[in-house]
Amino acid sequence: MDRAGLYAVLDGFLEALRRGDARAVRWAAKARFSENNVMLEPGDGVWATISGLGDYQLKFADPVTGGIGYFGTVIEPHEESAFTLRLQANEAGEIEECEMVIVRHLDEGMKLEGPRFWTKPILEANAVEPSSRTTLEHLANGYFNTLQLNDGTINTVFAPDCNRVENGVQSTNNPDFPMIPHTKLGCEEQFRLGIYRYDNRLRGRRYPMIDEERGIVLSHGFIDHCGALSDYTLTDGTPVKSPVRRPHSFYLAEIFKIDGGMIRQIEANFITVPYHMKSPWDGK
Repeated sequence: MDRAGLYAVLDGFLEALRRGDARAVRWAAKARFSENNVMLEPGDGVWATISGLGDYQLKFADPVTGGIGYFGTVIEPHEESAFTLRLQANEAGEIEECEMVIVRHLDEGMKLEGPRFWTKPILEANAVEPSSRTTLEHLANGYFNTLQLNDGTINTVFAPDCNRVENGVQSTNNPDFPMIPHTKLGCEEQFRLGIYRYDNRLRGRRYPMIDEERGIVLSHGFIDHCGALSDYTLTDGTPVKSPVRRPHSFYLAEIFKIDGGMIRQIEANFITVPYHMKSPWDGK
């Protein structure tokens, strides 16, 4: 199916979701649906509580595999939440797989304050210098290798103006966000300092769809923190304390915009899950 066909499938799905009507979706015979890393029956979870979709709507697609991706927000009682959606469609336009990540701040113990959701032109544009699927996945995986036990070693390639947004908060080149140290720095500068030494494992990595035309890689996985690390030193000699001092895991949905062989923009939605929780999509 081409991009236009995949977007038509997505639009139909989003309209059904907006109405909270899972029966309006063209599900394949053995369709699978997960919300926040737990398998549910279509109609359960957000289907029963949604009151609308927010204005932020980033769409991307993988015509090679039939994958469809979406970053936006869902509106439920009490709050508007960051939302990632992954769909897998067959040639008949039926949904075989539906994977959702919904960042409900009221449920999060470790949350970034003041999220906002806005359109980023760099994510909407096609890649000026496209890369192969192999290169795109390699650079995305290199990001996770850089983040895992971050010691200042860079295993991917960052553009000088690379930015990252996490759960609706810009966590790079943002001097006005005092909640997290070093957010005034760029992507590579942060990693060269070894700030994220406390991220013990980036496991269960999946790259279920790659939009070659846009240069976007969608990834899923987990960040594990064993919590044992207390004090450590950045590569510039600054002593710091780990913000995570208990066993903890994040489940994430993250996209990388890659152009000219460099990561230009990162957008991540992640939630806390039980420590070492596994994905129901592993070994599907």
